[in-house]
Amino acid sequence: MDFGAVLIAVAGVAGTLGGALLTQRGADRAKRRELEMTQAIQDTRENRELRRRCYSELHRDARQFATALSRHLYVMRDRTPGDEDIRALEETKDAFRDRWSEALMIAPDAVVVPAHELNEALTRVYGQVKRLEQGNPRPGESLRSAAEAQHALWSLTEAMREAMRRDLGITGDADEAARRPASPSSDDPTPLTSDFQEPSDGPNSSAR
Repeated sequence: MDFGAVLIAVAGVAGTLGGALLTQRGADRAKRRELEMTQAIQDTRENRELRRRCYSELHRDARQFATALSRHLYVMRDRTPGDEDIRALEETKDAFRDRWSEALMIAPDAVVVPAHELNEALTRVYGQVKRLEQGNPRPGESLRSAAEAQHALWSLTEAMREAMRRDLGITGDADEAARRPASPSSDDPTPLTSDFQEPSDGPNSSAR
């Protein structure tokens, strides 16, 4: 037997097997990278969808809370709030607080900052409304001052919404909000506050 030929044959088989093994390892690495990239893309999509859902619910609940505060002011102007009125306000407040707590764990700082400003404003207006409702207002607080504070919530809500839209990539132009005509809810507050008179202006101006 030709020993040299045997060595050549063995070397050929080893080379073939080694090449196949290297090829397989390369294919495995490529497949692993592909899976990692696919997972990263999926995670990004899921994270974006999670933020989109959270933002949508937070924006909705913030508007409902602000609207409930306005409604409660009208109730206090016209009559003593009943249990159902109080419960309706508390439910909208609780719903917003739940969404806000969730957003704190999901949203980036660019969204948390304007959302925090809105949360603080909503809390202040709610506190003022409840003090008026309970007949224990602070100096200078009245239905009219509460109505003015409630009206200011709309511009803060719009600022939060624009931050959310930019984070989701819906708009990348920071000047878009400045170019957009103001919505009726954020115009001159006179039409709203004129519904609430100062204590010296009429008998129905103070909370009961």
